[in-house]
Amino acid sequence: MKRNTCIVIAAAFALAGAAAHAQTTVQYGRITAVNMTTDANARAQAGGALIGGTLGLMSGSGHSTSNRALRGIGGAVAGQQLGRMASNRPVFEYTILIGGTSTMTMVTDEAGLRVGDCVAVERGAFNNLRLVNDSRCAPNARPTQAATGDASACDRAKQELLAAQTDAAFDRAERRVRLLCSD
Repeated sequence: MKRNTCIVIAAAFALAGAAAHAQTTVQYGRITAVNMTTDANARAQAGGALIGGTLGLMSGSGHSTSNRALRGIGGAVAGQQLGRMASNRPVFEYTILIGGTSTMTMVTDEAGLRVGDCVAVERGAFNNLRLVNDSRCAPNARPTQAATGDASACDRAKQELLAAQTDAAFDRAERRVRLLCSD
């Protein structure tokens, strides 16, 4: 994975998280709906508009003021559209029935979960969904100390990914997230 792509992923982790030292909690629930959607990156769209507008203005150099303005506007619109196309990525919106009493929705790029799956909903500085054994979704099932420890380890790995300053540190942190945050 390229560093720029990983930085976008790390930024998404930052937006998804709450406080950096939040207590990690684990709840169990069943997925009741899965919807595939796209997540648009507003910064990429704004950057595309800015770059497109600048290129449009530059292409109008030597022309009349109104011509430059039209080229600038046209470039901005084209750049925004290119930014939109480049920044839309598929994500999955999971609706989860927690404890048989309340419903929550979580959006993630994690594919492969299906309606009826029993999942651990891990919430701390960052959120995570993890496929678990069906017995965990039994009435009155409580998270074990090991499950809370696993969720905390995943949360710390995501924090390390966000804080990585070098390519080597980033690669190591990304591997830790893949190992510690999936089922």
